[in-house]
Formats: sequence, C-alpha cells, structure tokens
Amino acid sequence: MIQNKKISLVLPCYNEEDGLRAIFKNDLSLIDEIIVVDNNSTDNTVGVARNFNCVVVEEKNPGYGAAYQAGFKRATGDIIIAMDGDDTYPIKTARDFAEKIIKNDVDFISGNRLKRGKPSSMSALNYVGNLLLTFAVRIFFIKNIEDSQSGMWVFRREVLDKLELTSYGMAFSQEIKIEAVDKKFKFIEIPIEYNKRLGQVKLNCFRDGFKNLMFLLRRKFS
Repeated sequence: MIQNKKISLVLPCYNEEDGLRAIFKNDLSLIDEIIVVDNNSTDNTVGVARNFNCVVVEEKNPGYGAAYQAGFKRATGDIIIAMDGDDTYPIKTARDFAEKIIKNDVDFISGNRLKRGKPSSMSALNYVGNLLLTFAVRIFFIKNIEDSQSGMWVFRREVLDKLELTSYGMAFSQEIKIEAVDKKFKFIEIPIEYNKRLGQVKLNCFRDGFKNLMFLLRRKFS
C-alpha cells in the first residue's frame, strides 16, 4: 500500500515468462496484488506467475485490449498500474507515478517514451509509426497527447469505472488515453525510460499500425 491506498498491478501476457521473471526481480513490496492475464500463452507464463503468487486470469479471447479488460475487471486496488509483461517499462517509475497520483490532484498518468526522442531500444520504423499515430490522435481529436501508443499507465480506480472502452486489440492503448481526456480527468504524461523487450516480439508494425489508424478513423467519423 501507499498511504493506505491499495495498489494493483495488471500485466497482460502472451508468452512472457522471461519478461515476468525480470519484473519480479524488482522491489514489489508496495504493490498489494499482481494480476497476470494469460492470453493463450504456450510457454511457462502461467507457471512463473503462480510461483510468484500472482492472481492469474485466463482470457481466451486473443488481443491486447481483451487481456486488459479482463484484468481490470479483476483488479481491486484504489490505484491501478497497467504495463506490458515484457519488462520494457520501469516498474520503479510506475510506483513513483502511483505515489504522485495519491499525493497530487492527478487522475491518470501515462508514460511518455518519445519526449526525449527515439529510445535506443525502439527501432526507427516503430518510432516513426508511433509518431504518426500520435499525430493522428492530435489532429483527429484535438488532444494534447504526446505518446498515444505508450503501454504504461497509472490511474485511479474511479477513472476506469467511467471510461467507455471498446477495443480488444492494440488500439486499446490509444483508446484509454483518448477516453480519459474526453471524460475531463486530470491527465498528464511524464517521460520514462523504455527498455529492450524480453522474449518474442508480437507487434507487427504495419498490420497493427494500420488497425490502430482504422480504429481512430472509425471513432472520428462514426
């Protein structure tokens, strides 16, 4: 707990046993529950999670958003930390964000990987794709969001209860930010480090980037 506020960590996982092992080496003493959402893994993701006494949620519907929505339903914390299970995001920074939310008038903090330019761990192609999708969000929705595809967010539980989240795929990452801003929550972005992922790469920058763009277009013009 942090100042008597319960902290939940939600990790969506598809074959992330290596990433989980790395995450679990950190100091997680202030986190009250860890929810690992297994999205049809074929490796030892579930075994690693259970060995660390995590709550394991089985989500058979494939997709990044599907995994998150299942995990959020199970989370009971006052503050929710959401981050990928591949160890690309710094868990210590996420804990700092949780403390910042509790101590300040902030509802939702999103990690900004792009503030300092291209992270060394991100390919040039992925970096350009992130910039283009973020630009699309800013143009279509007039939202001052600097990293629309970031996968680390920390927010108050009551924020989640008021968001209308529909995406079951990678577009979930941009949707949750757009929704938080739309609903007038106090939303800020803070620069973070972005590490090289552990394990198999699942992202297909062309396919997933195109799907994310189509999601933005449907949301804008529907």
